[in-house]
Amino acid sequence: MARSIGGKPPRDNAGRASGARKAGKLPRQPSGLPSRKQVLDFIAQSEDPAGKREIARAFGLKGQEKIALKALLKDMADEGLIDGNRTAFHQMGGVAKVTVLRVSHIEDGEAYAVPDTWQPQDRTPPPKLRLIEKGRGSALKPGDRVLARTEETATGWRAHPMKKLPSREEQLLGVIEIDAAGKGWLAPVDKRVRHSQPISDLGGAERGQLVLAEPAGRSPRSGVKVTQILGDPLAPKAFSLIAIHKHGIPDHFADDVLAEAELAARLPLSADKREDLAHLPIVAIDPSDARDHDDAIWAQPREDGGFDALVAIADVSFYVRPGGDLDREARKRGNSVYFPDRVVPMLPEVLSADVCSLRAGEPRAAMACHLTIDARGKVTDFRFTRAIVRIAEVIAYEDAQARIDSGSAGDSLRHLWAAWELLAAARDARDPLDLDLPERRVKLDDQGRITEIALRERLDAHRVVEDFMIAANVAAAKALEAKVAPVVYRIHEPPSREKLVALKDYLATFERKFALGQVITPGLFNRILKDVVDENEKALVMEAVLRSQTQAYYGPRNAGHFGLALGSYAHFTSPIRRYADLLVHRALVDAYGLEQPRPQADLPATSGLAERDRQDLSRISGAISDAERRAMAAERETIDRYVAAWLSARVGEVFPARITGVQKFGFFATIVGLGGDGLVPVSTLGSERFHYDEKSQVLIGESTGTSYAMGDRLPLRLAEANALTGALKFELEDGGGAIEPRGRPLPGTAKARAKGGHLVGRRGRPANVRHQGKRR
Repeated sequence: MARSIGGKPPRDNAGRASGARKAGKLPRQPSGLPSRKQVLDFIAQSEDPAGKREIARAFGLKGQEKIALKALLKDMADEGLIDGNRTAFHQMGGVAKVTVLRVSHIEDGEAYAVPDTWQPQDRTPPPKLRLIEKGRGSALKPGDRVLARTEETATGWRAHPMKKLPSREEQLLGVIEIDAAGKGWLAPVDKRVRHSQPISDLGGAERGQLVLAEPAGRSPRSGVKVTQILGDPLAPKAFSLIAIHKHGIPDHFADDVLAEAELAARLPLSADKREDLAHLPIVAIDPSDARDHDDAIWAQPREDGGFDALVAIADVSFYVRPGGDLDREARKRGNSVYFPDRVVPMLPEVLSADVCSLRAGEPRAAMACHLTIDARGKVTDFRFTRAIVRIAEVIAYEDAQARIDSGSAGDSLRHLWAAWELLAAARDARDPLDLDLPERRVKLDDQGRITEIALRERLDAHRVVEDFMIAANVAAAKALEAKVAPVVYRIHEPPSREKLVALKDYLATFERKFALGQVITPGLFNRILKDVVDENEKALVMEAVLRSQTQAYYGPRNAGHFGLALGSYAHFTSPIRRYADLLVHRALVDAYGLEQPRPQADLPATSGLAERDRQDLSRISGAISDAERRAMAAERETIDRYVAAWLSARVGEVFPARITGVQKFGFFATIVGLGGDGLVPVSTLGSERFHYDEKSQVLIGESTGTSYAMGDRLPLRLAEANALTGALKFELEDGGGAIEPRGRPLPGTAKARAKGGHLVGRRGRPANVRHQGKRR
């Protein structure tokens, strides 16, 4: 039977109104363009996803009225009233009508879930939905994923499962705990998981050991059973092991893969069809602790004021050919994963750290990108060849910078810096996004013990290498486009309208305007940051700008690179550690006839693109994008664990901190100069009741007007540091909490009373205006 969710009810063959309308599940809507309230009411009442088409049908809109509806919905999205897309809207801050949920925990036999795609970096806790299952008790367990219809009721969110989805990861990682009754429990090592699970089979594991476990049965009451004992969770090198197992990162090569890698490593480096560049003094500039070297650079001046330059990249495609076991394993891994104590390579070490790595003084196979740079820094010509190179020197960033600064650099480095100055001028004219984000560096001794955690220094030497690599990546994309060949682009799309609306609202709390109607460019964000004088506020605005950006990904359809302000961009310069770069190399081999003579019969013949990749670059691009996100999460969490371990001996000390996020349950803060995010629960702020102003993201004390806002600096005492989860917890120093960021007067001081007798909050407004219900 036909079913309508609005407008004129559909009629069955007898001309009667359908059952859905007769049952009154959705009242008839008045005709004509609806008001904002009517749209919100319709979305809330609709049992199905409510998009533009359904809303138009519900209110009987036609022609110009549909155009007016489109404008209305866009305005409502800009105003923060609704979220979603034209096919399914929901109220801002809510949950889509049909979505994927992940079971978070079981309570009193009922399952509770959270949206599977909620972004934790937004600092907004995901809504918890009670799953309404058929039958008695829950058949779902924590970690299960379901497609469900959702609804918001007076008592909270509910969801009705439609189908169970495949689990992302069946294995559980945790630490053995034994209670007073002798029963074993699996304590999580993921700080987002709060509950331990009962263990039905210890499998020989003992208290305090790090283990892998799996569900012991279909019911959550069955608990879990230990499948593998990993050892001491606080031992050196254990933190990366936790991340490897938690994220399912492949870290062992099968024998057939290793055998093929050994066979490939013995391929003769023939000069046939290779350009001989061994005479050029090419240098590799890398981190002092680099495990592999896949890029090197050279430049020499031209008479016209420009430069001839070369970017030499390890010719991985010569050794790793499509269709073999080695290629399948590299495709599965997607990229190398770098931890402070180890690297999980995309390729076996005989290739990644030896034969493919551009070591000094040894002949190596390379893919060479020849660049012609004019006096304005513009790349006017490029070409690609397969070559033999002999790297003159591998130099650490710090050493290269020291030679330049001291005037002791030879011609090779001086020419590189001179050519870079031209590239930098062209980059500045392009005005790409300029976010100076600090990177934490963990230093370990030979036993894997932490010796230092500090922010990595940013040098011109880093920028020299980056700008040469960017120039080569652009050239690779354009070279493939010129041949109408397949390209795996590195894509960074402009910020979404929803993100820009959120940024606009946030900047308004600093009394800074951000117009949504203007053309959004990277330079626009740079000007916003340039206008901020106060360093505390600049760090805060920089984080807000970063949150507004989309995540970069790989794909075969070009959408440009917003952050770099480039129309065409591909990854070409790191094929040892990124499968995307290997695909670009293979496409260049095909497009420019760079195939080498057939190697020994035991290896695949071609070093170009496989036919399956040509036919479905979208699928492989999506897979390697997912692998990249997995690696980033694993690397970030491991650094957090090292920081927590480093700080665990300093619990009780007071540190300078900056507030990085505020929620109604407390605020997040990070230690200045070190990193390490932790929570200050609102329950530790004293007996005073605090109100959370969501729009300006401020916690305000109802009686004193004391407030805590993003960007505020204050001393905090470290209360807890959990190395297993990487979680930190702070508390106020000596139970205080009055702070004066960006010139805001402290409540109760003479300066505050001079403002008219009120307790003064941010920007001189009375901090207790929230008693009138709103704080604008």
